[in-house]
Amino acid sequence: MNSRQRRGVVLLLLSALCAVGALAGVLAVIHDAESKAGPETTAYRVKDDVPAYRDLKGAEFERISMPRRWLPATAVTDLADVRGKIAVTPLRKGSLLQSDMIVARPALAPGEQEIAIMIDAATGVAGKIRPGATVNIYATFDAKEQGTKPVSKVLVSGARVIDVGKLTPIDRERDTTGGGRRAGEAVPITFALDTRDAQRVAYAESFATHVRLALVAPGGDGTAGSGDRTYTLDSDK
Repeated sequence: MNSRQRRGVVLLLLSALCAVGALAGVLAVIHDAESKAGPETTAYRVKDDVPAYRDLKGAEFERISMPRRWLPATAVTDLADVRGKIAVTPLRKGSLLQSDMIVARPALAPGEQEIAIMIDAATGVAGKIRPGATVNIYATFDAKEQGTKPVSKVLVSGARVIDVGKLTPIDRERDTTGGGRRAGEAVPITFALDTRDAQRVAYAESFATHVRLALVAPGGDGTAGSGDRTYTLDSDK
């Protein structure tokens, strides 16, 4: 083997070593990337904006795959987790669905029933009533309805809210400012009440001049004393 052949063999070996080194480098980069990303798992993303306080549906979310190590601990990985749940805040399109975004819809206790009434947006606790909240329900009756003097009554103490609907235009049949019909907006709110309290609320919705809600502080029951359930201006001394 002459010198030229020996140089060719050496160059060939060097080329082979370089190729092996490059391949090893590529494999090392791939391995490093895989070790950083890790195996993938299933998660769910919001397809379109979802309003708060409404029952969630599986069709509102799309399945995606992402590395397990990058997935938050609160991420929802099974759509069965949204059954019977509502969103506690508006869900934005493209957001990763997480368990702290949703809560179980308040359920009825034994002996309770659902009753929904329209609450005037101007006289209710605008924007602060949420499912699970506790409120006192007040009704005011004018002198014509009472036969004597205008009166305000605490109809229900500690009523539990289980659903809040959307702001809805309404056409009031009675206008206390002087006849005729007038337009307005109200929110359908569903309460969990026993039979007696449900009767009180149904009566007030039909005959009261106004029905108002007072939000009870967390941890309080809002119970009104026997002497505080009825109020007239003459009794305020």
